[in-house]
Amino acid sequence: MSNLFFSVETRVQSNNDTPSSPERSPRGIQSVEVGGQLLMALAHHGRPLALKDLARQAGMPPAKAHPYLVSFIKIGLVEQVGVSGHYGLGPLALQLGLISLQQYDPVRLATPRIEDLAAQLGHTVAIAVWGNRGPTIVRVAEAASPVHVTMRHGTVMSLRGTASGRLFSAYMPAEIVRAALAAEAIVNVVQPSDNKTLQAMDAALAEHLHQVREQGIAHSRDGVIKGVSALAAPVFDDQSRIVLSLTAIGPSGSFDLDLKGVTALALKSAGQELSRQLGWLSHQPK
Repeated sequence: MSNLFFSVETRVQSNNDTPSSPERSPRGIQSVEVGGQLLMALAHHGRPLALKDLARQAGMPPAKAHPYLVSFIKIGLVEQVGVSGHYGLGPLALQLGLISLQQYDPVRLATPRIEDLAAQLGHTVAIAVWGNRGPTIVRVAEAASPVHVTMRHGTVMSLRGTASGRLFSAYMPAEIVRAALAAEAIVNVVQPSDNKTLQAMDAALAEHLHQVREQGIAHSRDGVIKGVSALAAPVFDDQSRIVLSLTAIGPSGSFDLDLKGVTALALKSAGQELSRQLGWLSHQPK
């Protein structure tokens, strides 16, 4: 839309005024943008690269890349590593990265995103984080026709019966999940005679969690509340640790649980974009 709008400005020259001109984007320095391709290539690969490999990834000849790298080394953005002479990100790049991460609070970063998702998808969308009793809702963005269920700040989500719970169970450390599952069983008053039922539940959950890790998204249909379905996508930090979930919830009759459907793809895309802002790289193991 921005190309359809013009700003009219009067420029006084020596003899007459010039006609109005289209608004232009701010002028940059091309050499900085060209050199930035080298930094982006290093950040993408996450490891030192030989000059020829780095130049190829940045789309330029080695002879063109080398002067940029010399300058980057002088200011600490790049360093040469060991006897190999490969180029890696330098101490200034590390400092900038750490400062950038400190400025990004995951929940604050994700809050406007769930407002957009709720409007786009027509479903309530929430942020859940791992609390002392398990996945806990901390933000809720309601759609125009919200589902009337308990989806308030502070609500703790079932590990076995909700999309948010299954998502965190798939990505949190196993010992933490086992302790939370045991506590959840106690809260739900599972008696010794119910051990076989509990073991069967946990076997089914283990299979489901494997699918979550394979597909990168969790789902539930009529889990804790009859007639309510949900999808949940993860957001990771720079260490590939799950920091929150983006969870969409809606009536089962109209909620699309297709893992390649519009809702699932929108949640996954938003989760991946937020993860990248927090320093996560897609090739890192989850």
